[in-house]
Amino acid sequence: MKIIQDQIHCQNEYGTLQKVVLCEPQYMEIKEVINDVQKKYKHDNIDRSLAISQHQLFEQTLRNAGVEVIKLKPSKNHPEQVFTRDIGFTLGNRFFISEMANPIRQGEEEILAQWMNEHGLSYMEFSNYSIEGGDVIIDGNRVFIGISDRTCLMAVEALQKELPEFEVIPIPFNSKYLHLDCVFNILSSEDALIYPDALDPEIVNSLASMYHLIEVSEKEQFSMGTNVLSIGQNRVFSLPINQDVNNQLRKHGYEVLEVDFSEIIKSGGSFRCCSMPFVRQ
Repeated sequence: MKIIQDQIHCQNEYGTLQKVVLCEPQYMEIKEVINDVQKKYKHDNIDRSLAISQHQLFEQTLRNAGVEVIKLKPSKNHPEQVFTRDIGFTLGNRFFISEMANPIRQGEEEILAQWMNEHGLSYMEFSNYSIEGGDVIIDGNRVFIGISDRTCLMAVEALQKELPEFEVIPIPFNSKYLHLDCVFNILSSEDALIYPDALDPEIVNSLASMYHLIEVSEKEQFSMGTNVLSIGQNRVFSLPINQDVNNQLRKHGYEVLEVDFSEIIKSGGSFRCCSMPFVRQ
C-alpha cells in the first residue's frame, strides 16, 4: 500500500475520514490493570474471539462508509495495541509518533515507526517527554492537549515550539480517566461531548465558550460515552448501550452508527481510541 506524504492531513476531528490506521485485537488482554475500567473486568478479562469479531464489524462499517483502512500487524508482546490512537497523531500535514508513558505499551511506537519507514513516510518522534494520542484533539488552529499521567506539560511545550502556527491549549483533567478523549471529544466546529466532573469548572466554562457542550452522564462515561468517532458528514460511531448520548447526538442532527464494542471497552477504550486517522478531507 502506498501513501503519498502530502496526503497525510488532519485539520480537525470531524472532517470526512479517508484513511485510518487500525490494529486487530488478536492478542488483546488485561495483563496489567492500568485504568478504572480494567479494574472491573480484570477477572473476566477479554474474550478475544468476541473482541476480534466486534473489531471486524467496526472495520467493515468503516470500509462501507468509504474509509480506507490501514492495518498494523498485531504483536503478541503488546496486549493494548488495538488502541492505535495513542501511538501517533496527525496535526495538519505533520505526523507525530508518541512517547508512551506506561511500560506495558512501550514498544508499540517502534512497530509504527517501522511501518512508516517501510512506506517512506516522514514523522517526528517524541523521545524525551511522554505524550499519547488519546490526549491530543485538533480543531483548526487549536490543539487541545490533555495533561495527565500519560501526557506531561513539557511535551505540550515541545509541541508548541514545533507548531508555532497552532494554538496549543493544555487541558488538565483527573488522570483516573486515562486520556482526554475519555472525558472530552469534539464533534463539529460547534458541538463537543464532555464529562464535566473530570475537569475543573473553569476549564469547563472555557470550553463552553468555544463549543455547545453535550454532557455525558457518569454511567455512560464509564462505558466510553465520550469516546465516539466522527467520520464526517455528521456521522458518528457510538456504542448501542450509550442510549442517552446517542439520543442527544440524534437531536443535534448526527447520524449515529451503532456498533457493539462491548468487549473491547472492557480495556478502557472505544472507537476513537481504536482509530488513528491519517487523512481527513
